[in-house]
Amino acid sequence: YVRCSHDRLWEDQFIELCNEWAVPYIADLVGTRLVSALNSRARKVDVAKTIYYRRRKGTLAVLEELISDIAGWEGQVVEGFKRLGRARHGLDPLPTCEAGRFTGTLPGGIADLHSAHAAEITQGAFDEFYHTPDIRKPKGSDGRYGIQRLLFYLYRIRAFEVTKVTPCEITGSSGMAYTFDPSGRDIPLYMPRNRPHNPQHSSSAPDWGQWRASYEWELPAPMRCRLLGHSEYQIEDQDIIELMEDGVLDQAEADELSQLADIRYKTQQRLYDAISELPSSAVYLDMNNYAAILKVALIEKCAKQNLYPNAVQVEEDGATVSKEQITAGNLSDVVSPITDKRLQIDPENGRLLFIGDVPTAPLVSYHYGYSAEIGAGTYDRNQIDTMDIEIHASGGGQLNAVELDNDNTTQIDDSLTYRPISDKLAVTNMAVVAASQQRPYLYLETNWVLNTGDNEDSTLLLDGLWIGTEPSDRVILRGDYEEVTLRSMTLDPGGPKGGAGSDVLPAVNLVIEANVESLVIDSCITGPIRIEGDGYVEKIVIRDSIVHSIDHAVAALELPDAELHLERVTVIGDISAQNLWATDTLIFGTGDIFDTQNGCFRFSAAKKVSRLPRQYRSVWIEKMPALFTSKRFGDPGYMQLTKNIPDSISRGAENGSEMGAYNQLINPIKFDGLRAKVEEYMPFGLLPVYIFES
Repeated sequence: YVRCSHDRLWEDQFIELCNEWAVPYIADLVGTRLVSALNSRARKVDVAKTIYYRRRKGTLAVLEELISDIAGWEGQVVEGFKRLGRARHGLDPLPTCEAGRFTGTLPGGIADLHSAHAAEITQGAFDEFYHTPDIRKPKGSDGRYGIQRLLFYLYRIRAFEVTKVTPCEITGSSGMAYTFDPSGRDIPLYMPRNRPHNPQHSSSAPDWGQWRASYEWELPAPMRCRLLGHSEYQIEDQDIIELMEDGVLDQAEADELSQLADIRYKTQQRLYDAISELPSSAVYLDMNNYAAILKVALIEKCAKQNLYPNAVQVEEDGATVSKEQITAGNLSDVVSPITDKRLQIDPENGRLLFIGDVPTAPLVSYHYGYSAEIGAGTYDRNQIDTMDIEIHASGGGQLNAVELDNDNTTQIDDSLTYRPISDKLAVTNMAVVAASQQRPYLYLETNWVLNTGDNEDSTLLLDGLWIGTEPSDRVILRGDYEEVTLRSMTLDPGGPKGGAGSDVLPAVNLVIEANVESLVIDSCITGPIRIEGDGYVEKIVIRDSIVHSIDHAVAALELPDAELHLERVTVIGDISAQNLWATDTLIFGTGDIFDTQNGCFRFSAAKKVSRLPRQYRSVWIEKMPALFTSKRFGDPGYMQLTKNIPDSISRGAENGSEMGAYNQLINPIKFDGLRAKVEEYMPFGLLPVYIFES
């Protein structure tokens, strides 16, 4: 014990290893002003890099680094004066190197309104248009552009990678069109964070000495259709030599093709037109030869080269469809005029369409956007690594009863779709879990019944699974349970597959017909939960979760005679229970608690007409304003509070953060720390403008 104490004293001298109590003392040595103690990671990073920051104070590299170090987000910093329209003068650098990538607009020049691509990114971090000065106070889109403005574009939503997923066939497409999402939803595909100084898939430490301004495809944001389709081509002498070595061209054909060397073609069509004018164009435009030319000529600094297959990938019969065989386009109507490609991808709706033959065993890999590690997802779940796994399931298809052992742990090792799912009628000590960083989709064709039979005091664990259904089936608990735990689960809350007027997926209800001593729901997204028949639950604990009822006539939590504990929960719909202990909870509905003498409703919010136990520093919602960016499951901003929410909710939790399921993200506290550090290290005389891109 004495030796361990001495070791800790030695480690407490180093900011990377020290205990939390030692951080302020080390901070005093370098004279830094600490951020909130709730943001412990940022405090240590700030102290460790204070001298580094001071040596580079005022540079864009440090300001962008602060976004990552202090808030844990990604961002782009733009000097406002560079977005102002003006007349050029003799001291300006050569304009061609600063011209817009998609419009060719020169710095300060008149915008090319012919470019639909550039119009999509106006007012954003990569705007290529130039603006008149705006001296108004920054608010929304007002007051952004001026000589003294420093624009911080912040990306708070993370991109999670999911690999080898079974896509969902679109009804009526004859096996040719699919959604990337296995439930059949239209979702925006996300681009992963892949900055040159801190690439996502690199094991090396970040090297901010390699900093440069980001390209659009290097930041975590929804992937635009035109961006995925952005391709530029340039044939180099080395490319021609490579084509000769591969037997694609002979010497005469290579000499002829060299006429096009070192010329930049902004689109594939321009390259095609240039090749068509050559005498031997028939040879070059042969399907196989043309694909080989496209492969070697595609330049590194274009979106298509970087996004496929790094951000999105499609496999057919075990082989990846090459980037030369894909194109981007709108598939809202699942109709494509393209005939010379194998695959068309619509990243904005998350759809893909095969062209030609019906595909065999298609699989997709992609990134989806979400705010937090809640619900089933492809993030690390370290508790799985400590479990003893007796049975492994993989390959998709039917999940048989023999793979769901009554007294053992079954681990699903991939992210494929499983259907149908067998009932269990003699649960003893059963666990069904997904492997860490996997997200299997379990599709219910009938009610999934989990019954203990004649067993008593059984235990059940479900972890990391996404359960969905088309015919409105339910997960039903029957029998006698000592403890039931749902951890990092998604019981699909249902909702529209796409935009307005689209088909609606039903919610998966959790129905309790059993006698349960303890029900624990931790970091989950669920549909309605209710007790039916002779069911009884002694105590229910829900933490860091979202409970969502899409039907106003169906209560989100209908739990008579139950003792309900809600900790950092977002509830969409009404609730009823015998007793309620709630903290940091946001109830977008009416609460009806039978016993108001016992329990507590603290640092939480609910509709004003609710019947609740004793309140402490809570908020009544009167007009039920638009609290959320989106209430559609599948959207990146699902249940994320809007920026116009009053502080009584956005900062009303016990720790000063927002109420609800995202409380532990401490986004308001991170933002306060970021603003404090930006003011400390930004250039003198400038005004920061913060713009939340997501």
